[in-house]
Amino acid sequence: EAQLVESGGGLVQAGGSLTLSCVASGFTFDDYAIGWFRQVAGKQREWVATITSTGSTRYDGSVRGRFTISRDNDKKVMYLQMNNLKPEDTAIYTCKAGATTWGRGTQVTVSS
Repeated sequence: EAQLVESGGGLVQAGGSLTLSCVASGFTFDDYAIGWFRQVAGKQREWVATITSTGSTRYDGSVRGRFTISRDNDKKVMYLQMNNLKPEDTAIYTCKAGATTWGRGTQVTVSS
């Protein structure tokens, strides 16, 4: 079965950095666009960033210039490098492959 497993979340001070990883298995990783999403308790899940199968990237305006999405197709890993973190970045971050495959999420907490 296709699976995505996130890691790298944790607690960080405002202005700090974290790198999230998303490890894929059970499907041809390099054929799919991969996205990062986040959700705060009580609010709608929102899109954060996408990287296509050819390496093109898109970012939501709230993270553009601070976050960088990348992928390593040989290792079947996708990353989200997060710099200059803000308290409003606090959320559960999940990765998505194509239209239907989701990870379980990793918690990011940014303290002020």
